[in-house]
Order: sequence, then structure tokens, then C-alpha cells
Amino acid sequence: MSLYTQILQLHDLAVGEGKRRVLKRDLYAEVIGSKGRHFVGIVGPRGAGKTILLKQIAASDPTALYLSADTLPDDADLFVVVKDLADRYKYQVFLIDEIHFLPGAMASLKQIYDFLEVRVMFTSSVALAMQATAHDLSRRVRMHALDYFSFREFLHFAHGEDHALLSLDEFLGGKVSPGHLRAGRFFVSYLSGGLLPFAMEEADPMPLLAATLEKIIERDIPQTLRLRVDELSIIRKLVAFVGRSAVDGINYSSLSTNLGITKYKAEQYVDALEKAFVLQRILPAGTNLLREPKVLLMPPVRLLHLPIEQATGGLREDFFAFAIRQAGIAIRYLKGTRGQKTPDFLIEHRGQNIALEIGGRGKGRSQFKGISADRKIVLAPDIVPQDNRLPLHLLGFLSR
Repeated sequence: MSLYTQILQLHDLAVGEGKRRVLKRDLYAEVIGSKGRHFVGIVGPRGAGKTILLKQIAASDPTALYLSADTLPDDADLFVVVKDLADRYKYQVFLIDEIHFLPGAMASLKQIYDFLEVRVMFTSSVALAMQATAHDLSRRVRMHALDYFSFREFLHFAHGEDHALLSLDEFLGGKVSPGHLRAGRFFVSYLSGGLLPFAMEEADPMPLLAATLEKIIERDIPQTLRLRVDELSIIRKLVAFVGRSAVDGINYSSLSTNLGITKYKAEQYVDALEKAFVLQRILPAGTNLLREPKVLLMPPVRLLHLPIEQATGGLREDFFAFAIRQAGIAIRYLKGTRGQKTPDFLIEHRGQNIALEIGGRGKGRSQFKGISADRKIVLAPDIVPQDNRLPLHLLGFLSR
């Protein structure tokens, strides 16, 4: 079977799957309506739905061809492949999945843009590679992010519920609808794996998440770092250590001490894992550059290492950082001295410093002693907003 015959057969299968997928992410309409000469890049974690989005586009546009990068041989010239398919079969839009696996793909994209009258949409699960792409291709590419489901998206896809977006002012003021509050009954199932789009088709998504994590460590991270074989096992141990530990005090120093590696290596591994959407780093408040970032996990990775009963506290902080990042809000973590209790995070909004504590129903004002902030809020699994307390799940309505 020739390479092009194989590509066309896989394209037909992709179109069939795209037609079966009726529900679409918000990014679909944004990408499909994108006009102009620029190429479109979509970056996000493995399992976020990038492949499905490309297949849905292929199903809706007869001039588009779906092409999975891992079906091409290592010595394939992407420019030649695209040119041949455009000349022979008159395709005008090329949907290239996981492009970072193609050697020399960025140079090929430049050639395609400069010399062929086609458009390219491509995906990648490695943000570091795509940051370099956006820089190298300059005006030629427009990047988009496709993340795991926000809580709002999860309610739409899993339960058929549609809720209005909340502004940060509405959230902080507790100006929410009864429907927003009632949605909290689904929050545990969301944190337990419901935010993973592939959980829509799996009763237990955790084995697939574990396989995804292994693929990230074995395939994706070596694409961006030159590593010895034995370093991959250290990266696995690093993720497991973060997953089994309390969230306070996880930073480069603690990782270095507990894993027997240098702080430089700890920082290098954490950076790569963050670029692969496994970890999240939160910088400290203040101007002390010697303070190290706080290291959290992307939810629900923590559940690969602890049962939810033990992981709940860390999982809530993971969700907080994830939801705040999705909403495009800058946060910093707060750190006390000599065992002093402090709230977890700080955000700035409309010239105010807002201190936020993530916790259960027992958390209260003691965490705010000695903290100077314009507002002090506890985010907990409460049923209704009250005083300085807000339901944590409402953060999931700040983004699409």
C-alpha cells in the first residue's frame, strides 16, 4: 500500500468519526471561522480533544485532509507530502495532528506557507515545542489553547446543563444563579475524572490517564529535552512524589532532597512536565527572587497516586490553579514564616489584593491572621455564598 493510499484511507476513517461526534468544543467555531492566510496551531494536553476537533473539521470541510503525523515515516518531507496531495487530490486545508513528532516540521511549515496556496491547521501536546513554533513562524501562525473541560463545559457535555459565564466581579460578589449553586452536586465527579474529555466514553478514565502520563514521559518530554534513559524513571518518581505529598512545601528544594537530584535538574524536569500539562507552577507573592515556585499537579493526576479520600485537599488546590489559569487570572502563592498559618493564594483585581484560602468547611479566619489584604475569602465546598466564604466550584464558570 502506498503512503498516499494509506493517508487517504485514514482520512476517510477520521471523517467518519468526526461525523459521529455531534457535540463540539467552543474552540471549534472559533477555528472554523478563522479567515486569512495564517496557519492555525492548537496546543493542549493529551486527551483534551485536539484530535477529535481536527476530525470534526475534516468532516465539515470537503477540501480538508486529516493527517496524523505519527503515520508518516521519519524520512518523509512534509512539504513534498502536502504539495503532492494538494496537486493530485486538490485538498486546500491540511489538518496535521501532533506535528511535533515530525523532524523538521517547522521548516516545512515555513516552506508550505511561502510557496503553496494551502492552509494548515496543526496540533501539539507539547507546549514548549509550540512556543518555539509561534516564535519561528511569526506572522504565519496563530496559536490557540484547548484544555481539559472547564467545570462549565463538563456540565454541558456530561449532563446537558448550560450555565452562563461568570465574571470575576460576579464570582467575588457571590452574584450567581441558583443553577450555578446547584451544579455543585456534580463537582466531585468532575474532580474525579470528569474534566477529562475521554471520560465521556470510559466508566473509569484513570487507566487511560495513567497510559497518557506514561506516553508523555516516554515520548513527549524526550522531544524537548536531551535525557539519559535512567532520567525517565526519575521523572516518573517526581510525579509520584508530588502526587503522594501534601501540597505545601513542594518546590525545587524538596524535590531535590527527596529524589537525590540537583535543584537544576528538579527545575528542568518540572519545566518539561509543566509544558506537557502534567504539573502547574505558582510563583510566590512579593519580590524575593530566591523563593521557589509552589508545584501542583494538573487535576486529576493526583488520583493516580492517592484515593480521593486522601487526595481531596491537594485536588482542590490543583483545581483552583487550573480554573484560575483557564480564566486568564494571575495568581501568586503566600508563604508564612516559622510555621505561621497563611492563606494559600493572592490575586490582584481592580487595584485590590485578595487573599484566598482553599479548604474544607472547617477553614476560617485563623488563616488570615497577620495578612494585609483588601479582601479575605475562603473557598470551600459550601452550598451557598456567605460572609467571606464562596463555593469553590463556582471558579469553574469563569471560563468557557
